[in-house]
Amino acid sequence: MFILSCLFLLIFILLAVAFFTLFERKVLGYIQFRKGPNKVGMLGIFQPFSDALKLFSKEFYFLVFGNYMIYFFVPVLSLTVSLVFWLMFPFIFNFIEFNYGLFFFLCCSGLGVYFIMVAGWCSNSIYSMLGCMRSVAQSISYEVVFFLIIFCLILYFESFNLIDYYFFQFDIWSLFLSFPLFFVFLSCILAETNRSPYDFSEGESELVSGFNVEYSSFSFSLFFLSEYSNMLFMSFLSVLLFLGGDYMNLIFFLSVMILIYFFIWVRGTLPRYRYDKLMYMCWKIYLPFVLNYLIFFICLKIFFYFIIFSIK
Repeated sequence: MFILSCLFLLIFILLAVAFFTLFERKVLGYIQFRKGPNKVGMLGIFQPFSDALKLFSKEFYFLVFGNYMIYFFVPVLSLTVSLVFWLMFPFIFNFIEFNYGLFFFLCCSGLGVYFIMVAGWCSNSIYSMLGCMRSVAQSISYEVVFFLIIFCLILYFESFNLIDYYFFQFDIWSLFLSFPLFFVFLSCILAETNRSPYDFSEGESELVSGFNVEYSSFSFSLFFLSEYSNMLFMSFLSVLLFLGGDYMNLIFFLSVMILIYFFIWVRGTLPRYRYDKLMYMCWKIYLPFVLNYLIFFICLKIFFYFIIFSIK
């Protein structure tokens, strides 16, 4: 049953990624006063499958210079790590329950930087190398803030198990306790998933698509799937940590859809940020703010324990 559940989860994630791309193109179309995909099937419903066939059947070109083994395996490993995140999905029946789910997430999410770095390095291209250097600097900077926000919640709820976060938020969402922290978290997941306005690893205007410029055909599509799978998981994690986390409820999935729409809406409306301002915002604004919030949570826990011991 465990293997069967994993297989079903994998199929539905890949289908979700396919229709996520259709949803994105539709929303961006309406933002720009056009229709978006509407030719392939009814209302363009088969457009993702057409795009997949096109991507996987395009000619794959080989590098004259480069590290071939690493070059071929990096996209596969990148997609594998993105899909491994979904093992944390808190099914209770016929599946595994992670007692240290958030700890597992922190370990795996740190690996994403390595794939971007190695993909840029092994392509043996100046543009790829510049793109991967910018991306690594950006990802590491925002991972510090991102992990500190999660650590704040771990400190407050005293649990790594994602199912516990649903029980703890049964009466009141953690959004109301950490309202400003939620918006910093949203900004961090935009930077973590390399989405506009923080898509400097793929700054097309100056870097010719960044670290993946030497990838084509199915290897590029694996990076593409990895990025969109990460966005879906970050939306799911945000709802689980801040917006109640009742994954048995329809409101949970509507909240995930709203956050997915948020990713697309930001891409369609905001211009790309300047790189030095992005790094300045992380180290000079977000990091001190989150550290202050961490001190607030520590003081809150000490206050709670003091009240409990005084009552006893």
